[in-house]
Amino acid sequence: MAKLITMPSTPNFVRSNWSLVRTVGTTTSPFTGKTKTQEFDGVYWTAEVSLPPMRRSQAVEWQSFLLELNGTVNHFKFADPDALTNTGTYSTGHLTSELRTNSSSVTLSFSGSTITAGASTFGSAKVGDFIVVTGATNEDNNGTHKITTVTSATVVVTTSTFTTESNTASCKVRTNVKGATGLSLLASTNAASGTIKKGDYLQIQSAANTTATPTQLVMVTEDATATADGAKDFYGVAIQPKLRSDLATGHYAVFTNPKGTFRLISNEVSWSADRISNYGISFSCIEVI
Repeated sequence: MAKLITMPSTPNFVRSNWSLVRTVGTTTSPFTGKTKTQEFDGVYWTAEVSLPPMRRSQAVEWQSFLLELNGTVNHFKFADPDALTNTGTYSTGHLTSELRTNSSSVTLSFSGSTITAGASTFGSAKVGDFIVVTGATNEDNNGTHKITTVTSATVVVTTSTFTTESNTASCKVRTNVKGATGLSLLASTNAASGTIKKGDYLQIQSAANTTATPTQLVMVTEDATATADGAKDFYGVAIQPKLRSDLATGHYAVFTNPKGTFRLISNEVSWSADRISNYGISFSCIEVI
């Protein structure tokens, strides 16, 4: 069973190449030239990093860490070395998931940018929330949509433009589910407030604590400000890549020092040293899916 190995905290890396890799299938018709694409679940971060020259007394900490990883077997917590501190002003360490819209079977109609439900589906929805629709007949009506107006418990206006469709039964309208590109979050305390900025990272947890092994690292793609309603502020946060698994109510999205879970790409580790025992260490890693 893989173990989580603690990475040394110093020094920081002097060079990093940070990438997001997507698995997308593409087919092109030889007759029309039209192309169709299909995105699959294989989406993950990769990094190539280099440490500054170190004397042996400091290098041994990194050598030991790399050896304890046992090649690609064990894991470690890791983040974009050039974005260790988020730029948003959110004042507490984490936010919590809240399923403000969570209907597993409802009749939906789509027109313009409006979704109309046959039951009180949107009674707890907030402006700025992201909802995930599945089950619509027109595939363009499925997916993640951002709410701009909550007209009533049965009607919302979104930023999307829909294909007209009426009274489609057995649809689902949920939040924070696998495939979502936006999160519905709640401030962790009554006093927590502030912004979440484009380019900030969030550490997705599979539990209601900050110490569990991260399940995913995501980047915020739109500035998010709080919606005040009741004791705690609400946040609708656009993210990439999409959620790999459902984020249950109460589970954490860590804002302070967010990290993902990574492993080495290769089973080989190496380092170099010069004649005065200055060590050079570099390695490549990939997010654990």
